[in-house]
Amino acid sequence: MSLKGKVALVTGAGNGIGRAACLAYAAAGAHVLAVDIDGAAALATRDAIRATGGEAEAHRADVSQAGEAQAYSQEAIRHFGRIDCFFNNAGIEGVVASTMEYPEDVFDRVMAINLKGVFLGLKYVLPHMVENNSGSVVNAASVGGVVGAPGLCAYSASKHAIIGLTRTAAAEVAQYGVRVNAICPSAIETRMIDSLASMYAPDDPDSVRDQFVARNPTRRYGLPEEVAQVVLFLTSDAASFVNGEALMIDGGRTAV
Repeated sequence: MSLKGKVALVTGAGNGIGRAACLAYAAAGAHVLAVDIDGAAALATRDAIRATGGEAEAHRADVSQAGEAQAYSQEAIRHFGRIDCFFNNAGIEGVVASTMEYPEDVFDRVMAINLKGVFLGLKYVLPHMVENNSGSVVNAASVGGVVGAPGLCAYSASKHAIIGLTRTAAAEVAQYGVRVNAICPSAIETRMIDSLASMYAPDDPDSVRDQFVARNPTRRYGLPEEVAQVVLFLTSDAASFVNGEALMIDGGRTAV
């Protein structure tokens, strides 16, 4: 897929799936704004792109803050003049605890970043796309947004809600030539999945991997690069009639 000359904005760009998406966008010819709450990580992603001859900028932002979400959208316009592709990706896992015991402050923080952060991204990026009568958004949901996730009530609730936001926004902006979709990855080789494994089984985190692999038809975790290619497809012209979709990227986990 060629995205030559397009502008891609990615949140949660400092590591994992977000970083892989930034690199993939750059490889496809897009200009990239890498946004992350960890400014050094965003800069590292920018530098990795520049090292391969790509064009990228970095911006630090807490996506749960309206002013900072508005600022990163304006930064993309300032640097590149437009936003064609938006991977609304930033998120956190929270902690592992039953719903009855889940800490209220952690619940609030997960919802602020995972859900409000996605909402704010849509709120401040979509107007630029609507003005240009073109653009595509991919929101990061999860397999935990279509099935229950015992021990992760906040995370699962936020991801279910993201799918609702996605479908609502998709219906609202389609008339302006803008598309909004979501992706639903399962276990992917990232810091987050390692963190969850350590919380589920502190004495034997590898057992969590073994249990997942045993239940998945592919018998493995996914790779960030595999998810990134789906993100690129959804924001490319090749997916011009895909809108309001929540696409599973789970190796068949929810098929069995």
